[in-house]
Amino acid sequence: MNFILDDEQQMLADTVNRFAQENGSGSLADLGLFGLNVPEDHGGIARGAVETLIVMEALGRGLVKQPYVATGVIAPRLIAKYGSPVQKERFLGRIAQGELRIAFAAFESESRWDLDDVRTRAERCDSGWRIDGEKSVVAQGDSADWFIITARTSPKATGLFLVASNTAGVSVHGYPTIDDRRAADVRFDGVQVDASCLVGAADHGLEMAEWCLDQGLAALAAEAVGCMDKLTELTCEYLATRKQFGVAIGTFQALQHRAADMRIAVEQARALALAAAAQVESDDRALRRRAVSAAKAMAGRSGRFVGQQATQLHGGMGMTDEMACGHYFKRLTAIDMTWGDADHHVELFGEHL
Repeated sequence: MNFILDDEQQMLADTVNRFAQENGSGSLADLGLFGLNVPEDHGGIARGAVETLIVMEALGRGLVKQPYVATGVIAPRLIAKYGSPVQKERFLGRIAQGELRIAFAAFESESRWDLDDVRTRAERCDSGWRIDGEKSVVAQGDSADWFIITARTSPKATGLFLVASNTAGVSVHGYPTIDDRRAADVRFDGVQVDASCLVGAADHGLEMAEWCLDQGLAALAAEAVGCMDKLTELTCEYLATRKQFGVAIGTFQALQHRAADMRIAVEQARALALAAAAQVESDDRALRRRAVSAAKAMAGRSGRFVGQQATQLHGGMGMTDEMACGHYFKRLTAIDMTWGDADHHVELFGEHL
């Protein structure tokens, strides 16, 4: 894999970094970023995982809170790869234009991070399917127009469905998360959807949900790298300006060593995020899952280390909301807990060796 950006990739990186430096003022849709993973014949620009990594790292550096992963990465890739012609026509153009918000709702209150632990049920009916169940901790779920959900279509089979949030029987309970973003618990009570809402075959939902999850995990790993990189930069700037005994504390060798360790942690996480981007679209399930789990595990462990070092090196001020340090650490903590923490993905990595 070539780690050197070509001209188009560098322009993309410069554009999104400028957007992020302006604290995300404006819209991701205005930049055309929701079309990044949409095929050209549906109004997108059909780029790949490396471009997604570039965007996510920049959004991480800027702590941009606008929802992107599910709508800009998971949904268009899912529909482009597995969707029917009707679904492609119905969703992809509107996603590219930034007209839809979509949330990935695959986990339940008792499943922890086990995709196969699905109690939501989908039963065939005259109009298509009747769905009953609940999904928990759905990122940005209370602002979503559509949900991507898993549901049991038989005792041993799982289907993947697209369900509109305004469908009768759908109820959404939103709440804030530790990183000043939003999540929701979503309940489906006798929700009736037509047959066109089923993605792919009724018994291949788990396979597709796993594929969706890997796309999202690779994106989150890249976002974590951006957060860590910016947090390390802020910490080094603080060490260079904060004075004690008349000299900058950055001249103390012990603190220089700690800053160097932070840089090393960032580069380790970046290397595995790049490796995940190289494999996330692979049809080799084991290879893809190993690469993604390795990146997510390293993002979690490095994120915790960098956050702790930054907080300590900032002194008591690092714990306050007035400084950016704490906000980056909160986001890194939330990323680690999203769709499986570091320990969980170390276990998954071992399972797919």
